[in-house]
Amino acid sequence: MLQKDHQAIDILLAEIDIYELFAFKHCKGRKVKLALCEELDERMRDLKNELQSFEGGEYDESHRRKAVDALNRMESWNLFSDTHEEFQNYTVARDTFLAHLGATLWGSMRHIISPSIADGAFHFYDKISFQLFFITQEKVRHIKQLPVDLKALTEGLSSLLLPSQKAMFSQHMLPLSEDPALAMAFSVARRAAAVPLLLVNGTYRKTIRTYLDSSILQHQLQRLNDHGSLKGCLQLYALYLSKLCIIVFTPFTAPGMHAHSRSTLEVPIFWFLHSEPLLVDKHYQAKALSDMVIVVQSETSSWESHLQCNGKSLLWDLRRPIKAALAAASEHLAGMLPLHLVYSQAHETAIEDWAWSVGCNPLSITSQGWHISQFQSDTVARSYIITTLEESIQLVNSAIHRLVMEHTTEQTFKLFQSQERDLVNKYNHVVGLWRRIATVTGELRYVDAMRLLYTLEDASKGLGIHEFSSLLT
Repeated sequence: MLQKDHQAIDILLAEIDIYELFAFKHCKGRKVKLALCEELDERMRDLKNELQSFEGGEYDESHRRKAVDALNRMESWNLFSDTHEEFQNYTVARDTFLAHLGATLWGSMRHIISPSIADGAFHFYDKISFQLFFITQEKVRHIKQLPVDLKALTEGLSSLLLPSQKAMFSQHMLPLSEDPALAMAFSVARRAAAVPLLLVNGTYRKTIRTYLDSSILQHQLQRLNDHGSLKGCLQLYALYLSKLCIIVFTPFTAPGMHAHSRSTLEVPIFWFLHSEPLLVDKHYQAKALSDMVIVVQSETSSWESHLQCNGKSLLWDLRRPIKAALAAASEHLAGMLPLHLVYSQAHETAIEDWAWSVGCNPLSITSQGWHISQFQSDTVARSYIITTLEESIQLVNSAIHRLVMEHTTEQTFKLFQSQERDLVNKYNHVVGLWRRIATVTGELRYVDAMRLLYTLEDASKGLGIHEFSSLLT
């Protein structure tokens, strides 16, 4: 009999937990009360009567204590009670609320404050030169006649840069009708595919999409450049790039500059203008590649995309791919990814959480606008800092590995002993810079941290493997 009584009161307590969770989630705070909530109130009154019956003297102390605790919970039902609860009797609703709160805070850290970035090395440059190549089907007399908002585009690209960086722009027009090699590259990369489209009502519909295969187009453009088949301004651009590389990486040190600093990064943006709807890789208006950015623009003002939000299909204006172009450019420059993507350490891969695809910025696919927030500017700076720190650590580790692999002989020992003090000082200087950059970055002073990157590069190369090789050979 005693065991059955224990089971009965435990069942009542479990029932209260379920009702309490439902009440806080679906009943409390509603303007129009659900009919089920009224039935829940009636059932709770019955439960109170049943629990009060356990307060009689014929039941043991544990029964009465459980009944009293449950009745007290039902009387208050306050998630934020300041009173001390004996035996830590936290309610299911409170635990659920705290779990959701923790998940929200953790999600904001992963998606907003310190989001994941693309795999790769993203270096800081003083100047970013955006080379805009507008590829049209027919020749256009003047670049201002193109259906492109150049002012909004240049302002958007400039917003991707940090305060210490400078943006430069050059615009060129390339008509396919006058460049057979480029027209052939465009034709080879052009594809058509039947893409299943999931509708809001849960059904599928087949759509035929014309798109450019980014990998094929990239290969074709690189091949044309290698063979010297590109005409006009592209040839001048390739020549300019080759000369620029010589200028940037010469050991000459100008006053106030670092010997190993990176001066200018060229970002070629190939902007294809087409009359019929055209995408990149079936689903995108722009794509970031390792050495270029590809953008497509069409004349369709309302294109039903493969995405839905709030029960409606998202419509894209293919005439203004500026938002997509800025997102691709930010990925090319600093590895920025859409806000709904984040790396999961548990799954060791990228996962999606579309609840964070919000804000009027280029990285939010489901919203409008392309304004860069301060959070995203900080992420750009953090990407540059991480790359510099990782490369510095690799240089130092390679130097240490070079020493470890060197056999100790009388000759090498004397050489090392003569340089020991200088090497230790250089090593301590590099480690000190690591700590200083980490401290400044931890204080969110990204501008100050960026000023130390060139100093760290020079110090790391001064302690690199080449110096050890020349010392020990």
